[in-house]
Amino acid sequence: MNDRREPPRPFGGTVDALRRLNSRHPWNHNDAFHPWILTRLPAAHGLAIDVGCGRGELLALLAERFDRVQGVDIDADMRRVSSARCAGLPNATVTLSDLADLPTGADLVTMIAVLHHMDLRSTLEQVARILNPGGRFLCVGLARPESVTDRMWDAASMITNPIIGFVRHPWPSTAPAWPPPFPVRDPELTFAEIDAGTRSIMPGAKLQHHLGFRHTIAWTKPTATIA
Repeated sequence: MNDRREPPRPFGGTVDALRRLNSRHPWNHNDAFHPWILTRLPAAHGLAIDVGCGRGELLALLAERFDRVQGVDIDADMRRVSSARCAGLPNATVTLSDLADLPTGADLVTMIAVLHHMDLRSTLEQVARILNPGGRFLCVGLARPESVTDRMWDAASMITNPIIGFVRHPWPSTAPAWPPPFPVRDPELTFAEIDAGTRSIMPGAKLQHHLGFRHTIAWTKPTATIA
């Protein structure tokens, strides 16, 4: 998957200059969060489900760590690419599935740049249903900037974006800037709205702003207690 969001444009010509720098040293904002996910895996490594698996990069990494992994994506081209990437992994499958149709029993559900394409409440309710007690939901998301804090994070992301790109790829890219092969949609909900909606369904969830125009959600489903 790629960014799935156009950078904000609050500073006119400055944004255009930064965009030119970004095009010379591009980096994938979503792949950069793979380590964030891989360092927060649950204790049980039975089944992991990656919702919106895209090209299958994260799915392949999870297949090294879980007994079974399932990638879900509504885009047929992405499913083909992901299936090809995971063709040599016998514990990996890629399907067109609705969350409501998935059975319970997952130890991990992941999403990267996907949640803002879906209805927040119904999606999180299904994730909570699917997870085993002790299972974990790890999400990298996008939000519409509204508050002063939101805009400060976006400004910091704009400034650091070309620096991070240069560190990751010091030599200017000569590859053409192809349009993303998946639908791009700007987020409608703000960080505060996502925070409130998530905590109402997943008490104890931790939401955090990050550079790269992203935020993260981490939640562990409570284990059953005996009265």
